[in-house]
Amino acid sequence: METASAQGSSVGDNVYHRLKTDITFGRLAPGERLRLDRLRETYAASVTTLREILNRLSAEGFVLAEGQRGFQVMPVSVTDLKDIAALRLLLEKHAMEQSFRAGDLEWEGAVLSAHHKLAHVESLILNRHSTEPGAWKNYDSEFHLTLVSACYSKALLNAYSVAYEKYLRYLMVALAFRGEITAGEHRVLFECALKRDIATAHDVLTRHIDGCVEYVIQTGRLA
Repeated sequence: METASAQGSSVGDNVYHRLKTDITFGRLAPGERLRLDRLRETYAASVTTLREILNRLSAEGFVLAEGQRGFQVMPVSVTDLKDIAALRLLLEKHAMEQSFRAGDLEWEGAVLSAHHKLAHVESLILNRHSTEPGAWKNYDSEFHLTLVSACYSKALLNAYSVAYEKYLRYLMVALAFRGEITAGEHRVLFECALKRDIATAHDVLTRHIDGCVEYVIQTGRLA
């Protein structure tokens, strides 16, 4: 039988992931006040549990703690986006190199599956079929995380995962899909993975991330 402590931990983890997902996918907007009474109703958690979760998210950079004034969703800015993008690029290039060198047949199959799903959703978007932005980003996340999944450093993968989630929040806030450019870059990254072409993959990833940042800035989507 599950103990009360274990049940509490399970509930807390569930609420943590739900709240973090709602922030990442923009359902809780940047700068929005996180009022405990409203959160308690939405997430069915105690004020004590919510405070612990909000402090944890604050330490991770998703929530801004304002002392006696409470909490708010971390605001967004071009400067912060550039910093997060640079960190993501640094970590992903390193993790990708390790993953390309160590990946086996099972890894190749996972990359193939992840890209197939992503390419399908991107094709729907390009052909003007209705699809949820969250669906695209879910498959985008799966693809990029799968590319680096054979990396042998857990510390590197954990650091990358946090950086990617922060970057993902900006993509969801700005809805930064650049059409065929994005889809084409994903296709080349997929081909590089199968060929273990690290140099080309690094170049494409740099264009992929830097181009997205420039797109967000030029379109004024963070204004």
